[in-house]
Amino acid sequence: MTVTPPRAGAEGGAGGEVGDVAGGAGDGTAGYTVSGMGGSMVGATAGGTSGHAGGGASAHPAGATAGGTNGHAGGGASGGPAGGTVAGTGGGAIARTGSGRRDRAPGTVGGGAPAGPVPLPAARTAPPAPPHLDDPPSSRFLAKAALVTVALSIAGALLGLGRDQALAHLFGAGSETDAFLVAWTVPEFASTLLIEDGLAFILIPAFSMAVARRAQGAPGDPVRALVATTLPRLSLAFAAACALLIVGAPYLVEGLAPGLPDPQLAVDCTRLTATCVLGFGFAGYCSAVLRAHRRFVAPAVIYVAYNTGIITAMFVLGGHWGVRSAALGVALGSGLMVAAQAPSVWRQLRRKKVTEDAGGVEAARPMDLSLVTTVLLFALCRQSQVLIERFLASSLPSGAISHLNYAQKVAQMPMVLSLMLCTVTFPVVAQAIAEGDTERARTRVERDLALVSCTVLLGTAVVVACAPQMIQLLFQRGAFTAQDTAATASVMRVYALGLLGHTLVGALVRSYFSGGRPTWYPLFAMTAGIIATSWIGALTVGSWGVLGIAAANALGITISAAFLLYGMGPRSVPIRTRQVLAELSKPVRAALVAAVAGGFCASRVDSPLLALLAGGTAVTVVFALLAWALGVQGFAPALRSLTQRLPHVRFR
Repeated sequence: MTVTPPRAGAEGGAGGEVGDVAGGAGDGTAGYTVSGMGGSMVGATAGGTSGHAGGGASAHPAGATAGGTNGHAGGGASGGPAGGTVAGTGGGAIARTGSGRRDRAPGTVGGGAPAGPVPLPAARTAPPAPPHLDDPPSSRFLAKAALVTVALSIAGALLGLGRDQALAHLFGAGSETDAFLVAWTVPEFASTLLIEDGLAFILIPAFSMAVARRAQGAPGDPVRALVATTLPRLSLAFAAACALLIVGAPYLVEGLAPGLPDPQLAVDCTRLTATCVLGFGFAGYCSAVLRAHRRFVAPAVIYVAYNTGIITAMFVLGGHWGVRSAALGVALGSGLMVAAQAPSVWRQLRRKKVTEDAGGVEAARPMDLSLVTTVLLFALCRQSQVLIERFLASSLPSGAISHLNYAQKVAQMPMVLSLMLCTVTFPVVAQAIAEGDTERARTRVERDLALVSCTVLLGTAVVVACAPQMIQLLFQRGAFTAQDTAATASVMRVYALGLLGHTLVGALVRSYFSGGRPTWYPLFAMTAGIIATSWIGALTVGSWGVLGIAAANALGITISAAFLLYGMGPRSVPIRTRQVLAELSKPVRAALVAAVAGGFCASRVDSPLLALLAGGTAVTVVFALLAWALGVQGFAPALRSLTQRLPHVRFR
């Protein structure tokens, strides 16, 4: 076998990083050609490393695939998988490197008669390509983003607990807090519709598409154009909804909790909390913009700012305004949520110069009204569980609504933290579906389901094992008595049985809406669960009280999760449902055994703090050992993700 310099001409050439010409199959990083049997697989692969992909029919088959896919005018059947544009009758202008990045290079095109030897270029190593925003993010990027998001979310959740502790300490669990918690329905609905689910499912895919078109060189600035089209209309909608809630507060309170002993206090609080609709709307809009740009820190900070505003207002104004100070804090906190994100949003909107024109760019898709309708109806239906619970609990003795609220706030923490990963990966799944890469989307969704299930089930086991100790440490002081602790802990244990269902619903529904297309199936699944919750709650509230309401919630959301999981194949990302169910059964078994072991250890210690430490340690150790023994899929990646680092990533 002889080695000759590359020749331009009929053999074809491949433009590398600077448009060098290589004939035959590239051999080595210097771009030599190999004569003899028509090219070497090793040569083609190595040649692509420095951007000199070779021509010829017997080069690495993966190179041919890359050429046909990513080279606009590429031809031939050659080229290494690691880079270079594939040539033939017309070399491509864009080559995909082995890492998945697109290197834009003026590839030199072969053709015509042989032109004789070409001087051999010196061996060199191509500089690493800078990351592009439209590149598929690596697993380490996702791990780093999820870790930062979870850390800030934990801070926000701890402040949320501090908010509930302040509410319990200052106002107890009676008619006054019941009135405030009826008004609290407004921010609960608003956060779901405008920040966490509804608006995010609509805007994140839209902004992801705009960011991709901006990177492709679309005329103008697609991101700014989308903002100019959507923000004014949404602002009017936010303001109108805010005014409607303020005017209709008496009717809202009467419909939500007709048995309240002090409805006027609830009306006053509702009018104050209604102002959060405007703040939450802008906060959710900013979060969608930043997450589409892969900026996760500022959106994760918003609940820190929100809860800080509420706590401050309660301690400063609680002596004069009573529980109305908490409602005023909701309005103040919603404004802080917007202020925390505004600088980052401004930087993203002004970072790109406007271009004049570009060809071959995908046209912008108008926002589908049916998509908006399906997303908002789903979010409303999901949040209506709270309405059912408070409606049923309003006929029970004073404090029932408060016990449900405190139990849910503590029990939901594992679910909230586990879903932070889906918050990070939602734009990734949306991008994969937009590119038609269903395999990447399926793999991502299956990994997410395994990881979030493992996380929430570990938290569920701790909640079930140590519920009395947790409530006693968090709330039993001031006006919150030992009787309130016992009632809240009992409710929390029953409510925790539905945490896996809540988590699966939150994770799966993102897959249904990640394509930016309307689908009614999630609404059907959620409606089935709401009907079950209503009937079971109505049948059990008379005999079981708040425990019956909590059980109805757990059963209803589990039914919804089962329907969503069943419909994933034909209607969403085609995951392997049977395999996913088999994997889910492993952490479920581990959590059952761990909860029993943790409860036994916690019951043997008198001090609530030591009992919580003993029970939590026992749960963690038993769950970890069983997860390792059973081969739980999401367990090992969860541990590895804590140690992974990613360079060249900006989180701001």
